Amino acid sequence: MRDGGLADGALAGESRDVADLDTSPCAAEALTDSSIPVRLVYTSADLGPGELDERLGLPGHPPFTRGPYPSMYRGQLWTMRQFAGYGSSEETNDRFHYLLQQGQTALSVAFDLPTQLGYDSTHELARPEVGRVGVAIDTATDMAGIFAGIPLDRISVNFTINATAPIILAMYLVAAEQQGVDYEALSGTLQNDILKEFLARKLFIYPPRASMRLVADVVEYSASHLPRFNPISVTGYHAREAGCDAVQELGLTMADAIAYGEELVGRGLDFDDFAPRISFHFATTLDLFEEVAKLRAARRMWHWVATERFGARKEASARLRFFSGSSGATLTARQPYNNIVRSTIQCLGAVLGGAQSIHVMGYDEAYELPSEEAVTLSLRTQQIIALESGVTSTVDPLAGSYYVEWLTDEVERRARDVLAAIEAAGGAVAALEAGIPQRWIADAAYRMEQEISSGERPKVGVNVYVEERHASERPPHGFDDGVASRQIERLRGHLARRDVAKVARALESIARDLQANRNVMPGIIVAARAGATVGEISDVLRHELGEFREPVAL
Repeated sequence: MRDGGLADGALAGESRDVADLDTSPCAAEALTDSSIPVRLVYTSADLGPGELDERLGLPGHPPFTRGPYPSMYRGQLWTMRQFAGYGSSEETNDRFHYLLQQGQTALSVAFDLPTQLGYDSTHELARPEVGRVGVAIDTATDMAGIFAGIPLDRISVNFTINATAPIILAMYLVAAEQQGVDYEALSGTLQNDILKEFLARKLFIYPPRASMRLVADVVEYSASHLPRFNPISVTGYHAREAGCDAVQELGLTMADAIAYGEELVGRGLDFDDFAPRISFHFATTLDLFEEVAKLRAARRMWHWVATERFGARKEASARLRFFSGSSGATLTARQPYNNIVRSTIQCLGAVLGGAQSIHVMGYDEAYELPSEEAVTLSLRTQQIIALESGVTSTVDPLAGSYYVEWLTDEVERRARDVLAAIEAAGGAVAALEAGIPQRWIADAAYRMEQEISSGERPKVGVNVYVEERHASERPPHGFDDGVASRQIERLRGHLARRDVAKVARALESIARDLQANRNVMPGIIVAARAGATVGEISDVLRHELGEFREPVAL
């Protein structure tokens, strides 16, 4: 019975032994989003050999399946970060103040495309995109403007930035200096995961191996100077948004984490010196139990990688902590209020999976920048789950569920197969250069679109329960077309006021550091402090490292 109703005998009080149930997949086979067949019912016999308690451990103890900390949300709720940023630093600062007034507990910065790709707002390629999908940052002054009136020693900040991550971090550090805040007091996360840009998002600048060198420079510098800051967030989120399934997301994320670990260990760093500050970023989509299983499996997998592969001695090195963003790819422009339900399910999955930080998409993000109404409702979604649902009362409340434990084991087993395939191809960088995971993602995305188009995969409001009205009738969030002109004028004024010779010396020093294979972070910080721009510093790196053009796949 596909509707889950009771048979007549059950209604009459008839009892049946578990052995009598048909536990094979239903006639219309049930599958998870990763195409894992789901049986009609699960029992202890499905949990396999070995003691379940050994695979789980206790919360806060190896292998961390049940959570990275003993008390989890009873001790501290996750940080609530609504991804925000658009237009100028003033507009973004206004949005940040509004969100903090609504109870948001941390910040997450979105940057415009020119900033992400290392172009100043004055560049001819940049003007149509200045401030469009995030805030425009050209200088350390712009960075300081984002945080005007926000004490950086008391708020955790997440930066979703990759190709220009060293530059953005340097500008943030200069902004902290201007507030009089010591580096040691700064907390937050720099995404700084360039491999996932080659894999899925495509906002890269430099070739893969040169880019890995910059990632490692940031992590190495941070390990010595930023004790409370996460210098990298190894990210499966964007591969998932591009179309891969939960199993592939987990396997590819672990492969990338191994590549970064090997890059840093290859420099002579001790794994335990940097690993405790590695963070992760996963998507949480709509298959609730598979998502929870994936997140639990991720912690167990990282413990295995850290201890078996890298010989971690500190528990903190093997304790996976993660940020979860709900999925923009699952949202629809049709019947957009349905997205409130979708995002609520996804937020619940992240909480049940034990996230340390969560972002919930606005219901209108399928067709515009999120409105103030939408971001407030997204924040309220987190607050209601935290304060009214009861799911935070006990740690890992789904532990011991026959289905959840079987699915956690199965997701981990399949993710290890994905990791083994990447390893057989020579590791994450070599596999990317060969285009292997890119093909996996493209194939998975194509299959999903086919299933939605054919109706095999139901999408409420799109292929079932369709209405004529497609989107909200309220006017969309307005974008000020004068942002680019004002940002360009601001930058020109900055260029006219600064000490040109001082900037030139700082940029030349970065070039010498690259040529001598020295860590570039100290030099980039000096350049940012002197008034160098994102584009100028990026151009020095372009000249020394080259630019990458992805081969055309036919």
